[in-house]
Amino acid sequence: MKLSISSSFDAGNIEVVSLEHPENIQLKIEKDSNSEFLQWFYFNLQGANGIHCKFNILNAGEAAYPEGWENYQARASYDRVVWFQIPTTYEDGVLSMEFIPEFDSVYFAYFAPFSYEQHLDLVNDAQLSSLCSLETIGHTTQGRPIDFLRIGDGDEDKKKLWVIARQHPGETMAEWFMVGLIDRILDEEDASAVSLLEKANLYMVPNMNVDGSILGNLRVNAKGVNLNREWQTPSIEDSPEVYYVKEKMKEIGMDFNLDVHGDEGLPYNFISGIEGIPSFDEKLSKLTDDFMNHWKAINPDMQDVHGYPKNEKGQANLMICSKNLGEEFQCLSQTLEMPFKQNDNIPDELLGWSAERSIKLGESLVPVLLRIVDDL
Repeated sequence: MKLSISSSFDAGNIEVVSLEHPENIQLKIEKDSNSEFLQWFYFNLQGANGIHCKFNILNAGEAAYPEGWENYQARASYDRVVWFQIPTTYEDGVLSMEFIPEFDSVYFAYFAPFSYEQHLDLVNDAQLSSLCSLETIGHTTQGRPIDFLRIGDGDEDKKKLWVIARQHPGETMAEWFMVGLIDRILDEEDASAVSLLEKANLYMVPNMNVDGSILGNLRVNAKGVNLNREWQTPSIEDSPEVYYVKEKMKEIGMDFNLDVHGDEGLPYNFISGIEGIPSFDEKLSKLTDDFMNHWKAINPDMQDVHGYPKNEKGQANLMICSKNLGEEFQCLSQTLEMPFKQNDNIPDELLGWSAERSIKLGESLVPVLLRIVDDL
């Protein structure tokens, strides 16, 4: 069987430079739509059962975050359900992966993909719960619905908790996180979920960047716009995903926000906070500490030793989602970052940080919110 490589599917991204020699398959990552960013890859190989293959991504050094390749292991899957790590090295700007397929068809990706079909299943399954409603609050630049979930009874006196994910489409662990969170909060046999919904309503956007997800982008929407720099002045023309979500936030109100992401470089889960916003005060400082301390206790995959430097007060970039919303709504607003690599504190040599671990982290947010909801 002749070797063939394809990326002509949802979220696929690769350019074949040379496929003549299995031990020197030469590839390039295609740039994001209307952008210079590149890093996400996802492709299928057929015809190499039992053949030693070496893939060389020649332009890996041009990636948005080349440090993301250091100590990184690419993911492979035969069924697109279980994604496991394969030997990967980075040297002189080239990312190389070696693998001997055991079946005729195998997929490779930067991280476990989360397709648009999976997204549709997620939001439409959620609406089957009596606790949840699904609403289209606007459309993307390519005309796709911006899906919005309301969970709870809508009582205006209850706390209003927001969770949004995947502003950066290649950070697929963010939507895997939402799977765990949504499944648990809708579980009417889960005491933490039931207790939280007695005190709060939840509002969720599981995928902020549907177009970019389908197009195989790492960081931007179809127009080449980084949504996480649009929160101060979003536009219907270039960043409708942010514009319509923020309008809904203004309509409903907000007592808490979590913006869920992935980080290419750091092999840890961590929070990026709002210490640098002008209105950061003792209450927000205590809430920030309590939030992290509870989460670390409930799920040891969370840690606060490694992360981004904290901004000095008044130095936060208010174009960034969590900081903009923390200032505008005077509330606890955080960015969660999960790794593309390992969680080095609790490594998994087979899977690395995975879709499964992301789901579990999402589930664990429910009891964390229950512990802090009265203080929000």
